[in-house]
Amino acid sequence: MKILLAEDEIDLADVVSAMLAHSGYTVDTVTNGLEAVEKTRTDAYDAILLDVMMPVMDGLTAVAEIRKTGNTTPVLFLTAKTEVNDRIAGLDAGADDYLTKPFAMGELLARVRAMTRRHGQYSPSIVTLQDLTLDTSKSELTCRNSISLAVRESRLMEQFMNHPGIAFSTEDLLEKFWKNEDGADAEAVWMYISFLRNKLRAVGSTLVISGESGGAYVLTQGITS
Repeated sequence: MKILLAEDEIDLADVVSAMLAHSGYTVDTVTNGLEAVEKTRTDAYDAILLDVMMPVMDGLTAVAEIRKTGNTTPVLFLTAKTEVNDRIAGLDAGADDYLTKPFAMGELLARVRAMTRRHGQYSPSIVTLQDLTLDTSKSELTCRNSISLAVRESRLMEQFMNHPGIAFSTEDLLEKFWKNEDGADAEAVWMYISFLRNKLRAVGSTLVISGESGGAYVLTQGITS
C-alpha cells in the first residue's frame, strides 16, 4: 500500500515515514499542504496522513482541495489541536479520522489499517468516468454496449477509472494486483493491459490505456475524429 504523508516537522515526518516503511508501506513525504494536493494529482494513494498546521497551505484547505477533484482516498489528520470544534472542522473538511499529537505509533498504524479496510469495504460497485461505466459487482464494462471482464481485469479497470490521468508503473501494478504470486512479471501485466485495451474498443469508449510493455500505463481520453 502507498501512503502520502504531509508533515512539516521534519523529525516527526522521518520517524513516521520510517515506521510506516518498516510496516510494509510505501511512503511519499511532503512538507506542506500545497505539495500534498499536487502529489494527489499525479499519484494514487491508499491513505493520506495530513498535519493540520502547515506552511503554504494548511491541512484543512488541502483536504478540501483534494476532495474537490472527486478523490475519495482516506485521510487521517495529525494535529496538536485538541478542541472538539477543531476535530469537527477537520471531519467537515473531508477527513476520515483524527489523531492528536503526541500519539503512539501503534495507534497510528491501527488507524491506517482501519481506514483503508473501511474504504475497501464501502467502495461503490458502480464506477463512472466520462462515457464509461464499470459495475464491479458484475465485472461488467459498459459504454455503447456491454462486455464482461475477468475479476482481475475488473480490479485493474477500477483502479484506472478511479485515478484517470495518473500513470501506474508496471511495478506498482504487480505489487497491488499480483502480490506474492509465483511467475508474475511485466509480461503478465502487459497481457492484461492488452485485454483491457481490446475491451475498451469493443464497448466503443473514447477512453484508452496508454503505455508500452514494461513501462507505465495511464487511462486518458483518446483522439476522436
